[in-house]
Amino acid sequence: MSAHPPQPDSKLSAPIDLNRVRTLFSDPARIIDSSFLRREIATRMHERLALVKISPEHVLDAGCGEGADLTTLQKRFPQAVMLGLDASPAMLAAAQESQVAALSSMNRLLQQWLPASMGLGKDSSASLLCGNFARLPLGINAVDLVWSNLALHWHPQPDQVFVEWRRVLRQDGLLMFSCFGPDTFKELRAAFAAADDEPHVLPFVDMHDFGDMLVNAGFSTPVMDMETLTVTYGTVEKLLEDVRALGGNPLDTRRRGLLGKKAWQRAVDVLEQSRGADGKVPLTFEVVYGHAFRPAPRATASGESIIRFDPPKR
Repeated sequence: MSAHPPQPDSKLSAPIDLNRVRTLFSDPARIIDSSFLRREIATRMHERLALVKISPEHVLDAGCGEGADLTTLQKRFPQAVMLGLDASPAMLAAAQESQVAALSSMNRLLQQWLPASMGLGKDSSASLLCGNFARLPLGINAVDLVWSNLALHWHPQPDQVFVEWRRVLRQDGLLMFSCFGPDTFKELRAAFAAADDEPHVLPFVDMHDFGDMLVNAGFSTPVMDMETLTVTYGTVEKLLEDVRALGGNPLDTRRRGLLGKKAWQRAVDVLEQSRGADGKVPLTFEVVYGHAFRPAPRATASGESIIRFDPPKR
């Protein structure tokens, strides 16, 4: 992911260092412990997607990571061409390895049942691209569905991302995404506030602001909703491990050095004091879901208004 300067008409959601984001996701093994949450949110996104009538020919998974969502999307839309995009070359390499392993396993299974002369159908592997959400390496009207699971909050300019996602969507194409909202990690935010005044947690964007951004980007009928999930931990150490596995702190304003021993203990003490009746330490996730369509154009390229007239059916 190249770190482009902010556009003049764009506001930063947070001073996120895009190169730092790429570094944080440069080791797929580092984030494996957080996959349970991404898979759970993906399942809930699919439940919402099932309510929308759509048969896409081309699907883009923006922030595909190790490629798990590409597999589930291919199962839902077996005839669609899948495109996976991520900022991290290492994550894309992991996605490629997963696809090769899955295809090899499928071929071995089919060879047990199909005559050797029968083909195995079209290649179901996805095309993988490395790039910036706000500068996609795709032409206009390239895809019918943009899917993005827990990835948008890693970009400092979500308004510009929405503009770009609309650009690559075809008319009546669908955008569906999830990301973290402001109450995510509220326990961790309170704990580190007792340690120092430095930002340790992203200031996640409110869902109503996302709705406004979608409208300003030219999407129609955006639908936003959210839910709060709480994951509990037996130890503070395991909680912090999962937080690091979810990505970590990509803020350009982050503390560069380690916390002192006393400051660290103050943070740990606050987390310990939050244990519930079950003796577990809670960690809150506010999950924001959004979907919207790219509408038909209201004006020609030269500026003339388009007035649509559909005659009544006989």
